[in-house]
Order: sequence, then structure tokens, then C-alpha cells
Amino acid sequence: MDWNADHLKLGMEGLALTGASVDREKGLLSTIVLEMGGSSDLCGMLKPGEPVVVMGPTGTPTEIPADETVILAGGGLGNAVLFSIGQAMRKAGSRVLYFAAYKHMADRYKIPEIEAASDAVVWCCDEEPGFTPERPQDKTFVGNIVQAMQAYASGALGEQPILFNDADRIIAIGSDRMMAAVARARHDALKPWLKPGHHGIGSINSPMQCMMKEICAQCLQPHVDPATGKMSYVFSCFNQDQPLDRVDWKALDQRLKQNSVQEKLTAEWVDHCLVQLGDRSMQRL
Repeated sequence: MDWNADHLKLGMEGLALTGASVDREKGLLSTIVLEMGGSSDLCGMLKPGEPVVVMGPTGTPTEIPADETVILAGGGLGNAVLFSIGQAMRKAGSRVLYFAAYKHMADRYKIPEIEAASDAVVWCCDEEPGFTPERPQDKTFVGNIVQAMQAYASGALGEQPILFNDADRIIAIGSDRMMAAVARARHDALKPWLKPGHHGIGSINSPMQCMMKEICAQCLQPHVDPATGKMSYVFSCFNQDQPLDRVDWKALDQRLKQNSVQEKLTAEWVDHCLVQLGDRSMQRL
């Protein structure tokens, strides 16, 4: 995006966006942009009909098991990624128990899509009074996603339409802290209700740069073998779905923060430019 106003020109860098849906008949792509930096803030100024360049999706598709019981754990924007995954799993004959978690009541979106991606949903929110389920088999919980899982598994939320201890697989998609919390809870708070040998998968949100697959190594993610302690490295751009028990969560947290100062400065500069532009626009009026 190049945007001119007097001598002010703002350039938008490439952004890794969360895909929400595809309308093949109309040729439409739906993505979600979280306004938390300079370039993402500029997305709010795009106008209908303005051209944009879109690339992807690339990398390894999520494995879709058949005839399993699957727990999906979505945090915030991570829920958008789980729409298609849940629907594909149900189509393959798997049963899907979906924990959809949000910090605030206003954060929830695409409710019909989440319902279509699940046999039962537990709506979680940190903010009271919490959500009201629209289907009889769905539940609600005020608190974080691990607490919601524990309440559901223990029977505190009532009858379980899908037994928690039937789960063959857990797929967590959200912030690195949320996924790390789910990874830990599988071995302590949730251990009494989980089937031994179940698969724990997380969609690892490493920093991305080249988008060309295994070129720039910006997304390099350390893994630690839980049995031997041996360290290895993978490119998250090639496959974001990684075993929860192998991910080095401390390293991921550090990598995600490595550009935080530059990102904050860029956001402040963009805000300053937009304020200046607004002042000049008012003067011309």
C-alpha cells in the first residue's frame, strides 16, 4: 500500500494474516487483522476496490484424522484457524469437542462457523458474565481455557456430550502462552482425565519473514526431546503443527519479542503521521 498526502508516504510491509474463510463461488478470501502495529493499523485505511497482494497458504496442511475424538483449543484469533479444521474433521468422521476462549465478551466472532466445526462447544471468557450457549449440548465457563477444560473434564459443567477422556488428539491454536499452558496442563491439571498416548499438537506462531519456505530461518524453532533432552530445530514455516511436548516455549517467547522495540517505534511513528495528516485535512477544510 502506497498512500500519499502532501509529502507524506506510508508503506505497508508484508503481514502474516489469519485466514478465516473462502467463498470459492464469489472468489472471496476472508482474513482477520489484529491492529497491534504500524502496518496492521494501516489495514484499517484500505478502501473497497483498492488492490492488495495475497500469498499462500503455504506449508504443510493440518493432518485430518478419521474416526477419532478430537479436542480443539482455540484462543482469540486462533479460533479463526480452527473453523476449517473442525469442519474437515467432522466430515472425516471424527467427533469434535471445541474449547473456544476469549479475553473479553466483545472478542467473539463467527459463532455459526464455530458451531459448524464442533459437535459440542465450551465457550470460555475471562470476563463476566460469560457467554450464553445457543445449542443444548454447549457449555459456558468464566475463566481461562485450562480451567474450563478442568471443569468440563471433572464434571463440574454437568453432563459431557463428548467424554473428555475419550480424546485421541488435542490441537491448540492461540498465543504462545496459551498453547504452553495447555501443553503443561496435559501433564498435571488435566492428566487424570486424559487418555495415555494421546497426541498434543500446537500451531506454532514463530516470527515469519521470507514466506518462501526454509530460506531466511527467521521462523527457526528449537525442539527438545522430552525423553533424551536432545535439541533439534525445525522451520515453522514448513509446518506450523508441532508436538506440544517438544516445543521450546521459552525460546519461542524470546523470538516473538525480538523485534518488539522496533515494532513499538513503528506503531508510534504511524500514529504520529496519521495525526499530522488529520490536522492538515482539517486545515484544508
